[in-house]
Amino acid sequence: MINVTRGGRPLQPAFSSAVVSLVASFAASAAPIPLFNTYRAEDGFTNAGISLAVVSNSVGTIAGLLVLGRLSGHLGRRPTAIASLGLLLLGCLLLLNVHDIGTLLGGRLLMGVGTGVAGSSLTSYIVDAAPTRPEWLASVASSQGPMLGLTLGAVASGALVQFGPWPRHLIYLVCAGLLVLGAALIVTSPETAKPTPGAWRSLLPRVRIPARVRHLLPVAAAVFLATWATGAFYQAFMPALVADRFHTHSPLTLGLLFAFYMAPSVLGAPIGGRFTSAAAQRIGMIIFLAGWIGIITAIAMGTLALFIAATIIAGTGQGIAISAATRGLLHDSTLADRAPIFSAIYLLCYSGAAFPSLVSGQLSNVFSLPRIALGYAVLAIVATLFSVLAARDPHPDMTGNRRRGE
Repeated sequence: MINVTRGGRPLQPAFSSAVVSLVASFAASAAPIPLFNTYRAEDGFTNAGISLAVVSNSVGTIAGLLVLGRLSGHLGRRPTAIASLGLLLLGCLLLLNVHDIGTLLGGRLLMGVGTGVAGSSLTSYIVDAAPTRPEWLASVASSQGPMLGLTLGAVASGALVQFGPWPRHLIYLVCAGLLVLGAALIVTSPETAKPTPGAWRSLLPRVRIPARVRHLLPVAAAVFLATWATGAFYQAFMPALVADRFHTHSPLTLGLLFAFYMAPSVLGAPIGGRFTSAAAQRIGMIIFLAGWIGIITAIAMGTLALFIAATIIAGTGQGIAISAATRGLLHDSTLADRAPIFSAIYLLCYSGAAFPSLVSGQLSNVFSLPRIALGYAVLAIVATLFSVLAARDPHPDMTGNRRRGE
């Protein structure tokens, strides 16, 4: 069944346009990762500088989500989505001329803000415009679109850098073209949200966890911190680590390794959904830690195949743990609760990506990359032990009634 607007226009074009744009947005965000070793070799960038690029992207995303994330409910989905694609396009154009660390940081910051706004406006647009049948389509498209984009962006970038012409430029040109295509599709699609007053007030971040699930926050924070810190590790340090320890300089391999960590997270919801949120967090974090043990072993042995297998295991575990932690915090939530809860989740996630990267980037001037990796493994151990010992399920609704607005 296809939804229609009040004016009778079908919403299928809006749904398709939003999905394409969401995937393109996150593909552009992942595009620079296979180029980090190129920047190191040709421009003399350090591991600390590359880690700052990860921090810059994370800070931009936090700002885009928390400050600008609610604008689409006031200005409309289309103009906000187009603005997000424009920011990502500017980031791609800036990264066409990377020869100093400032340009890389500026481009990653712009792309972070654009990704944050896109993540809010385009997922809302997808939910608004999704067909009513099948019922699962809206949630799958909105939640897995970013993961698909990150995976495709990293792999396509690695392939184009390794095999295509203009290795420092072609992937950004391709992403720019996709972003322009997405914007053009949205321009021709119908609006789904009526503009409302309060746009300026919406710029004040709203971060709130309802009291009934607040006891779940410490474990959820540990899950988000450890898993997203690992994702940032794969962006900032994995390229140089693979070159140093496994003696491969293949950009395609770098893109695939990042994809191998991110893509298995799609298994998190279906696997974790078979258990309570507390049990799923414990299971997911134990699997995540097993992956990290394999990663450290592979680094010590210099075995790329083991590193790949351990990456997939860690990625699967983080998907289970993250989906379970999110499910717990959203338990029995009302419609009004969800935006502030997601703001808190995003703040924890991207802080987990930013702050460990900032610290480890400075430490990389003193310690070797295997020792930096060992530090992330220690973080995984601490987070896993805390999750196993302290994970709790949401308190049951003592009134016996479901909350309205769900």
